[in-house]
Amino acid sequence: MTEYISTMNGYLICESSLHLDREDLRIKLHIKEKSPHLDELEHLVAEAERIGRPKAYYRLGFIEEIREDRVFIENIYFKSKVLSVNLNGIQRVFAYLATCGRELDEWSSRFDDLLMSFWADAVKEAALGAVYLAMGSHLQDMYRPGNTSSMNPGSLEDWPLTEQEQLFALLGEGAERTGVRLTESYLMIPNKSVSGLLFPTESDFHSCQLCPRELCPNRRAPYDPGLAAQKYDLKAAGTDSLEN
Repeated sequence: MTEYISTMNGYLICESSLHLDREDLRIKLHIKEKSPHLDELEHLVAEAERIGRPKAYYRLGFIEEIREDRVFIENIYFKSKVLSVNLNGIQRVFAYLATCGRELDEWSSRFDDLLMSFWADAVKEAALGAVYLAMGSHLQDMYRPGNTSSMNPGSLEDWPLTEQEQLFALLGEGAERTGVRLTESYLMIPNKSVSGLLFPTESDFHSCQLCPRELCPNRRAPYDPGLAAQKYDLKAAGTDSLEN
């Protein structure tokens, strides 16, 4: 069961009854259909479903000013040329944070076996995906933004990981209610968490389009050096991916 809790500034989404796609996990983990490992995977997933409480939070934010390389959103400014270009002509954005949850993070830390630890990591990622989808569906139902794209601090050199501090300031108490915290190096704990700004757009945008990093497991779109130079006035190889 998914719970949707209205807060002063946004919405908290809690998956209190987690259901994970076993077949999808089997394929991602390269386990054969009749493998003896299937029983182990089933036990692991069932345990995670009992324990897991992934959460997400999002809030509406109004853009106050856009300059060449920075955007002001409700008295908080974000420094990024790419973000400025993407938000040009837009009046509102959605700050969000989604996580597999502390419960699964603590659960996964008990595995010493490398294979089981790898599987548990994949289960955490699946739990994060489930609550992220629930958040997106709720956002669409509430605000009807239409087609959207998002940007994440640390996904590009142009918008570094240090910008997490501003994003968490915009999220406010909502970030605390998800149980996610930032380290001194701006990484998120639990590690299977994602944060960013989601915005309406007429054309799909992925930070991957501006990132030349090869063999990235999280790549969702091919690198486009022409787009980097023409639309964003970035050097063709001047970005680097730091995906969470």
